[in-house]
Amino acid sequence: MEKPEYHFFVCCSFRGTEIKGKCIRKDSMELIPYLAEELADRGLNAMVSSMGCLNRCDDGPVVIVYPQSYWYGGVKGEDEIDEILDALEEGRAAEKYLIG
Repeated sequence: MEKPEYHFFVCCSFRGTEIKGKCIRKDSMELIPYLAEELADRGLNAMVSSMGCLNRCDDGPVVIVYPQSYWYGGVKGEDEIDEILDALEEGRAAEKYLIG
């Protein structure tokens, strides 16, 4: 596999083996298939990974983009994903969702 240009991490609220945070309760897992499909449709060299709790529960669902180190909060669905990917394709952050 070619090294991806972008790596998206979606918070899925696990702390150890238990669901402890809020992102998964805010349907963060449902973001993953759409994000992966949209990345492929746009031809972006990227991968998507789920990850444990990021301890930013009040900002959730949280999505991180590397290597840019963009931390996005309030990523609730397709519209937010589209805005984030549009900005990424333009070489900028989607300021509206940045946290940190």
